Amino acid sequence: MWGVGFVKVPPTTFVMLFRNGKVRREGLGLSFFHLEPGATIVAVPAGSTDVPFIFSEVTGDFQGVTVQGHLTFRVSEPRRLAALLDYSLRGRTYATDDPAKLPARIAQATQTATRAEVQARTLRAALVEADVIGSRVLAALREQPTLSALGIEVLAFAILAIKPAPETGRALEAEARERLLREADDAVYARRNNAVEQERTIKENELATEKAVQAKQREIDETKMEASIHIEDRRRELVAKEAENLRTRADAQSYASEKQLAPLKELDPRSLQVLAAGSADPRLLVAMAFQEIAQNAAKVGTLNISPDLLETLMQAKS
Repeated sequence: MWGVGFVKVPPTTFVMLFRNGKVRREGLGLSFFHLEPGATIVAVPAGSTDVPFIFSEVTGDFQGVTVQGHLTFRVSEPRRLAALLDYSLRGRTYATDDPAKLPARIAQATQTATRAEVQARTLRAALVEADVIGSRVLAALREQPTLSALGIEVLAFAILAIKPAPETGRALEAEARERLLREADDAVYARRNNAVEQERTIKENELATEKAVQAKQREIDETKMEASIHIEDRRRELVAKEAENLRTRADAQSYASEKQLAPLKELDPRSLQVLAAGSADPRLLVAMAFQEIAQNAAKVGTLNISPDLLETLMQAKS
């Protein structure tokens, strides 16, 4: 039938039917017939929309970086958005390019909030604090009046990468590489130093052990020496006792001999000779006779000694 149209939208689209400036029908996922003359159909997507972004910024120390991320939003208040942007349909397409401008406006708001966070940090801080920057930008977007006025709800925001300029990146890589090499050298030095310390500890322990062994050996030698000195002292005491005993024994024997010879001291030597001659050798008697004659030589006139007597004296005792 001419002049009658049919509208059917998915559940993620909020549709409104205007006639004579008034809303006749509205809601999500509606399907209805309408008279095309004088009717305006407004379709606002209410589902989530992903907006990838990448833009360049400058850090607080005037270093250029590239920020790459991803934003997810949805239209939480379609009526408010439809009042600010033209989402009317002309056939099956939008009558204007306003719906295509919405992601750009959200991207601009995102860049503004991200710029504030990046410029508040130095290059090194920005490179390592991407997650912190993302969370702060998400909180700022959810509180931004512009997006609230459009009826936009930011569902998620994430910064995928913050990259410095190529020459700056190479400089940072070189610096990090040198730092890692220094740390590796320090680790090697620390390991060698630890090995030297351990070796010195081992040497000190060995020297201490050797010193203790020598001290123990010295104590043993001193103990042996003291024992030897004690033995020598006892031996000297023994020798002194033995000498004293010998002297006492000699004195006793001398006293006994003196007492035995005391009676003989009073005898005449001739009497002793006579007593000794009783058991003496005959030749000894002859010699004693010759001795007597020699003592009284002045009284002897002539002395004849026969050869037989001399031969007898010269013969050995059989």
